[in-house]
Amino acid sequence: MPYATIEDLPDSVRDNLPEHVQDIYKEAYNSAWDQYADPEDRRGEAGREETAHRVAWAAVKESYKKDADGRWRKHG
Repeated sequence: MPYATIEDLPDSVRDNLPEHVQDIYKEAYNSAWDQYADPEDRRGEAGREETAHRVAWAAVKESYKKDADGRWRKHG
């Protein structure tokens, strides 16, 4: 199910990502939710929700990484 606001995201996301990165996660998740509605479009046996979460984390990791202190920082 898509997320309407960042407050709707799972605690594991909200507790670990800065607010602006949570928005990236939400948008990527919602887009993937729509894009991978058809099981034939997903890899392996992954469900729609699992696929959307994987895509969202990948989107976050494209621009951000955890530093030595465990904070998410923009690449570059």
